[in-house]
Amino acid sequence: MTKRTITIVGGGQSGLQLGCGLLSHGYDVHIVQNRTAEQIRSGKVLSSQCMFDAALQNERDLGLAFWDKTCPTVDSISFTVPAPDGSGNKAIDWNGLLDKPGQSVDQRVKIPAWMAEFERRGGRITIAEAGIAELESYARSSDLVVVAAGKGDVTKLFERDAARSQFDKPQRALALTYVTGMTPRPQHSAVCFNLIPTVGEYFVFPALTLSGPCEIMVFEGIPGGPMDCWGDVKTPAEHLTKSKWVLDTFLPWEAERCRNIALTDDNGILAGSFAPTVRKPVGHLPSGALVLGLADAVCLNDPITGQGSNNASKAAKVYMDAILAHGDKPFDAAFMQATFERYWDYAQYVVGWTNALLMPPPPHVLNLMGSAQAYPVLARRIANGFNNPLDFFPWFAVPEEADKYLQQLAA
Repeated sequence: MTKRTITIVGGGQSGLQLGCGLLSHGYDVHIVQNRTAEQIRSGKVLSSQCMFDAALQNERDLGLAFWDKTCPTVDSISFTVPAPDGSGNKAIDWNGLLDKPGQSVDQRVKIPAWMAEFERRGGRITIAEAGIAELESYARSSDLVVVAAGKGDVTKLFERDAARSQFDKPQRALALTYVTGMTPRPQHSAVCFNLIPTVGEYFVFPALTLSGPCEIMVFEGIPGGPMDCWGDVKTPAEHLTKSKWVLDTFLPWEAERCRNIALTDDNGILAGSFAPTVRKPVGHLPSGALVLGLADAVCLNDPITGQGSNNASKAAKVYMDAILAHGDKPFDAAFMQATFERYWDYAQYVVGWTNALLMPPPPHVLNLMGSAQAYPVLARRIANGFNNPLDFFPWFAVPEEADKYLQQLAA
């Protein structure tokens, strides 16, 4: 087999993971991205990226797990709903242990390290903006062009898939705050997930950033509600103050952990919003050449279920396996569509679960989440669903199945 050339536009979790994997199988891989390693390292945080074991295993299999010894572990998922009477008490409160720990490595740490590793393995990186003209050029010189950039004009090549996209506008006002000095959760660490009905969600978990261990605070405000409050925040100090205000107002037990917090750095903050969207995976260039969309470029989820980086890793694995299995055959539209559908066989469940959590919870979901207080086995199953969301179906999605499952647990 002649050495096949793959160009990947976008060097994030999915692009670099795919690139490093293909290099180890003898492919000629070229990654194009718009920032140097130093610009990424010294820039703003990119995401919250809590990754669970199945996605981390993809990194270990490719020799890319550089932080297993230094990154704090995420050992469990805890779930809390404040009492509706404003008393500061908890209406629901439980914790479920993960079978294997998760971890979150700041992408300002991970991406530069992976860029260096990609080049060490013989890959080529070009720092440039990639527009239509550049994609045409890459399509001429490559056997396959993969677009793994979740932002920018190139994503407009991929048409929104109305049948698979439930929403056409943002469902949450989002903010991230990276901090040090938070009081650790007793016993073991967790993604501490707090659901404030009609207001939004707040979750927090340990991570590794440029300066060492930290905690990442994630705010998900329902648009127009009191947690949709980031528009007038101008400075890092104001962002931290607003973060504390949310906890003081709605989650006193979380505020208590945050008496002595400080930002990890002035770039450890982010605020914005986007519409969760699924796009068609085959992009058509003016010349008729085709490009294949990967991860956030074609399947963008709200972070409420913490699946973004996990999805990116799992998509990169599906694409790598498909490329390897394809051998010398041309990477035509049929290959591109089939590869995405293989990923969608998994991702449709993640999208369905994530979108469901953006809606007011139906009675059967409230019943399940409340019942997990009484049944540790249920708490543990919900927690481990973050690693394998397929396990939520059908019992989390279908009211009759939920009732049946709870009857089994009661028996």
